[in-house]
Amino acid sequence: MKSQDKVRVAVLFGGRSAEHEISLQSAANVIQYLDKSRYEVVPIGISKQGHWFLGYELLKQHIDEKEKSKLLAEANTWFTPEWISKPVVQHQPNEIIKRHGALFDVVFPAVHGSFCEDGTLQGLLELANLPYVGCGVLASSIGMDKDISKRLASLAGVNVAPYVAIKFGEWQQRAKNYLQQIEEELTYPLFVKPANTGSSIGISKVKARDGLEAAITEAFRFDTKILIEQGIHAAEIELAVLESLIPGKEPIVSIPGEIRSRHDFYSYDAKYLDENGAELLIPAPISDKIAEQAKTIAKNIFAALECEGMARVDLFLDKTNGELYFNEINTIPGFTKISMYPKLLAASGIDYQALLTHLIELAMNKYKFKSKIKRSYTD
Repeated sequence: MKSQDKVRVAVLFGGRSAEHEISLQSAANVIQYLDKSRYEVVPIGISKQGHWFLGYELLKQHIDEKEKSKLLAEANTWFTPEWISKPVVQHQPNEIIKRHGALFDVVFPAVHGSFCEDGTLQGLLELANLPYVGCGVLASSIGMDKDISKRLASLAGVNVAPYVAIKFGEWQQRAKNYLQQIEEELTYPLFVKPANTGSSIGISKVKARDGLEAAITEAFRFDTKILIEQGIHAAEIELAVLESLIPGKEPIVSIPGEIRSRHDFYSYDAKYLDENGAELLIPAPISDKIAEQAKTIAKNIFAALECEGMARVDLFLDKTNGELYFNEINTIPGFTKISMYPKLLAASGIDYQALLTHLIELAMNKYKFKSKIKRSYTD
């Protein structure tokens, strides 16, 4: 049964996205670093097929042996799409509740990508009236869409590199027109990327015309909308933003960090498959003036996109003119051992465990405040 003096945290991981494996790594770290004196973990995994499991089965290969021995190793199917519109007496959630007590007090989504980070999951949690860590539906949705987030950043007065957005149906009908537009408005090298993925999945660097169509085809494998962006000779600067526990106070913004890829660009392979694929420089080797500019931009982006809880803001520092450009925002940044978000905040004075505690307290405070809002006109 649930310990009376502990908050029960449902760590949600996996999911139906191309970033499923990265989510497992993030969740394993979150579970291992949560303050066990304050929190009790309820692991909930979502398979690539959309099946929900209560237990650590999906995480086994990502949890070290010492930690694994402390955790309950079970995986009870909680929900699966095949049960929709069918009577499922043998798998009713109340049976799980009987074994484990009240399921949880707050949800920590350690998930990434489509159906997880894009507002879909957040909408489900809102409907279920559950407190959860991180941004709400609106910020999650617009933050995930690189096209929409760039439009809002531009309206907020932040520099955005030129790009062309294309939807799949439009590409099928007017491919030649788009190819002409791209070459009239942009110059090589170009970056072609899905509008709604993370972890550099589906991204290609294109240096000449003969590789453009293949890169577009590759990006459309992962999304129905893609971006073709102007390549910039730039340093990749990242900042972690954390909402304050004091309502109305400006968010905490970390010192900037720089990522130097040892590959042609900071690809999925450079991030996760090659141990020496990139060098993380914290703090970034930039002037104090540029660092302050970057922090101001990150804070403004966080506000412009209506973010809550946390976000990692990625910028480009143009090496030719010293200008900063908005690249993208991650509303559920990675929590793996190599992830910049916790590293940046640790370097700014908030260690991993304190960060997790801060995020959970934010979620529960937000829930208490929203619970006071009237939901009925007549009552």
